[in-house]
Amino acid sequence: MAVARLASIVFDCKDPAELAQFWAALVGGDVAVTGDEFTAVRTRQGWIAAMRVPDYRPPTWGDAAVPKQMHVDLSVDDLDEAEAEAVRLGARLLPDQPAPDRYRIFLDPAGHPFCLSIQIPD
Repeated sequence: MAVARLASIVFDCKDPAELAQFWAALVGGDVAVTGDEFTAVRTRQGWIAAMRVPDYRPPTWGDAAVPKQMHVDLSVDDLDEAEAEAVRLGARLLPDQPAPDRYRIFLDPAGHPFCLSIQIPD
C-alpha cells in the first residue's frame, strides 16, 4: 500500500515565471500559481513547479562539475515533430545523442535535462 502520492515536481531556477511558461507549453497545462519566488503549472498528470534559488547554477549534463541530479522523460508519438516544438518553445537539443531514433536529450530554459522518447506500445 502506498504511503504517499506524488504532489509535484519542482525545478530550481533563476526565473520561475519563464520556466513555468516553458513547461506549461511543452506538456500542456496552465500556470495556476504565480509569484516572484514560486510558480506552478497544473497539468492533467499533476503539478510542475519552478522555484527561485539564489545563485542558481544549472546542471551540466555529462560533466560532473554540477551533477544533473534528476531528469524528466516525456513520451511522444513523433520525435521529429516533438523536437521541433520543444526547440521552438526554448529547449536546447544537446549535441551528443546516444540513441536519436528512440529518444532525444534536451535542456529546458533553466538548464534542466529532459528527454523526449518515442511512445512504447502498451
